[in-house]
Amino acid sequence: MTDRTLSQEGPSSAFTIEATGIEVIADADRKGRPASLFWPWFAANISVFGISYGSWILDFGISFAQATLVAVVGTVLSFLLVGIIALAGKRGSAPTLTLSRAAFGVRGNLLPGVVSYLLLVGWEIVLVALATLATDTVIQQLGWSGGNTARIIAFLVVIAIVVGAGILGFDMIMRVQTVLTIVLGVVTLGYIALTVDQIDLAALGQLPAGSWEAVLGALMLVMTALGLGWVNAAADYSRYLPRAASSGGVVFWTTFGASLAPVVLIVYGLLLVGSNPDLSAGISSDPIGTLATLLPTWYLVPFVLVAVGGLVSGAVLDIYSSGLTLLAVGVRVPRWVAAAIDGLLMVVGTIVIVWFAADFFGPFQGFLITLGVPIAAWAGIFIGDLLLRRRDYDTFSLFDARGVYGAVNWLNVVGMLALTAIGWGLVTNGVQGLTWQGYLFGPLGLDVDTWGFSGVGVAVALFGGLVVGLANAGRIRRQEAATVTAPEPAVVAGE
Repeated sequence: MTDRTLSQEGPSSAFTIEATGIEVIADADRKGRPASLFWPWFAANISVFGISYGSWILDFGISFAQATLVAVVGTVLSFLLVGIIALAGKRGSAPTLTLSRAAFGVRGNLLPGVVSYLLLVGWEIVLVALATLATDTVIQQLGWSGGNTARIIAFLVVIAIVVGAGILGFDMIMRVQTVLTIVLGVVTLGYIALTVDQIDLAALGQLPAGSWEAVLGALMLVMTALGLGWVNAAADYSRYLPRAASSGGVVFWTTFGASLAPVVLIVYGLLLVGSNPDLSAGISSDPIGTLATLLPTWYLVPFVLVAVGGLVSGAVLDIYSSGLTLLAVGVRVPRWVAAAIDGLLMVVGTIVIVWFAADFFGPFQGFLITLGVPIAAWAGIFIGDLLLRRRDYDTFSLFDARGVYGAVNWLNVVGMLALTAIGWGLVTNGVQGLTWQGYLFGPLGLDVDTWGFSGVGVAVALFGGLVVGLANAGRIRRQEAATVTAPEPAVVAGE
């Protein structure tokens, strides 16, 4: 089918391949309530990997009180951005990067589409690599045969689950996430109960306070690693909601569902690592496997199941959204083929990290910094554009460069490029091949030792993007005056 083909296909059951691609969902296929958004977002973010962030936050040299503030504010604020962008899914009933065409133009959207795709596939690789490493570590702790055999088996099982769910699509993902939410929640509470005796309140009280630049750096790390890693997928799971669904409910349930587990887990991570600084070294190389060393042997099997399950849950959402993004940038294949292509890239990337990288945190941090800047710029622009719109999106113009959204919105495209260049100049990156970042500190007279790891470049890109998006008020008024909404139940197909 082409972009102009009319279709009313939607997902039929969890065990059939979803036919829906990037097309606008017809009224007959819209279903659910905003509260249903709690399940996928909670499950995708309950991974015990969140405990590891406590270590990385404290690496900024800040106190426990400062770190707790960072964990709560950074998590909730970043997922609030996700909640706001999820509104576009309800109003437009299409995937996030399809709706982004309204802001950037049908062809201009290629820029954020490519950045989004790289970010989503990157997260898939990170999560699958973590699941493989964690399984191997726990197997060795149980006294069983570890090494390459265990890693390969874990790797193949995780890949099969992630790619399989990604190919089947929306209904399977919603069913899997609902089950995982309950199971992961129970076993994670068990982990906390079994390790709470490791907390040393006296040691936590002795952690020295850090500078406000260090606090900003930790805050940007949390925002980049959490909400800003999901903004480009926000509308993918709200697009099936009826357009009459509560807008406040969409924002609340997305933000609450995504934030609840990370806030608890990161604060608990602060308690553990602040009490035992020796955990930091192990977390840098194998975050989840190191956390398992605190457990009694009898609980290791449930722990590895919940650890891997949480990572798989996040990877499943990523592969579904990355497949939709690949379609949005113009690749003409069925949605399930796009998911399979992503799975192949995920396999290659995971092999590189697990079997060839010197450690985990180095590549992970470099990845977050490098793609965090442009995705923050895009998020700011998209939110500014969304806040100005008073009407639903024009159905056909999302797929036709001759429509009201045009081929390219140069203000937003150039704005995103400029903000990315500025943002990269205001962050530092120690990963080989990326050390060129931070080139604006010298010309601006800013001390690299003070500002280098503040993440100020991400903040500049985000708020600068919001300003650029809001500068489109006149353009949006003209678009909405010319908008012709397609009659229901006709929808525009994206495959």
